[in-house]
Amino acid sequence: MPAFGEELTADQIDAVIGYLRRQCREPGYPRGELNLPRPLRTEKAFPESETVFTMAVAGRHAPDLDSELAYERRLTTRDQLEVAVPFASVHDEGGTRASGIGDVALGWKRVLLASHDTIVSGQGEIVVPSGDAARGLGSGVTTFGLFATVGQILPASSFVQFQLGTDQPVSTSEAPRTLFWRAAAGRSFRQDGGLGRMWTPMFEVVGDRDFVDGASSQIDVVPQFQVTLNRRQHVRVNVGLEIPATNTAGRAKQFVFYLLWDWFDGGLLEGWK
Repeated sequence: MPAFGEELTADQIDAVIGYLRRQCREPGYPRGELNLPRPLRTEKAFPESETVFTMAVAGRHAPDLDSELAYERRLTTRDQLEVAVPFASVHDEGGTRASGIGDVALGWKRVLLASHDTIVSGQGEIVVPSGDAARGLGSGVTTFGLFATVGQILPASSFVQFQLGTDQPVSTSEAPRTLFWRAAAGRSFRQDGGLGRMWTPMFEVVGDRDFVDGASSQIDVVPQFQVTLNRRQHVRVNVGLEIPATNTAGRAKQFVFYLLWDWFDGGLLEGWK
């Protein structure tokens, strides 16, 4: 449809949006504004219907590759099914490369609270030992995960997101229990009055700690930049650098990126013109 330019004031635009929202027959849907930009490591609280391909490349002479294809499908107003299939290409201690599928995860997300500017969700998942643990491609044990995520809208198109969770393997002799936390902050900048490309710089802090004697927290910082690739904004890329901040010995920096397709908003080739 043709653009109306400055035909409506800001108050009139808000009134139109309010009217359209009242037409929704199901009040359980969280506000679309709570669908914040996705960080590289922090899980979002908003339920989605999208596919995301993520890859991390460790900065070594013969780099290790760690990738994941995640399929997310919104099933109800507040529930989401997620399937994540990892693929890795890594070196063992002898320098031999091993490549293959890792441990596949199946998860269920539920929105617990959604207000005007805040969304809180919980997710449970099971990770099955589909990878070859002997070759460094999996843990070798079934693991149950549980985490909570929070998204908070701030003034000036800025936001923060948090995640806190734990991984509980069925056998701690194969893999340790872990506690993990994530935090991300960012701000979005839009072109053409919100109808063009959107740019979102973010900064993320990632922490993990094993429940074993003598273990210490492993913390990384991840500066990153997300940008929408098409006018409909449902195809996006995010690029960042994961930098070890603690326990740096033997841990290399990682170049991390993802390609996201929100297929609920249209086909992969739609919305580019």
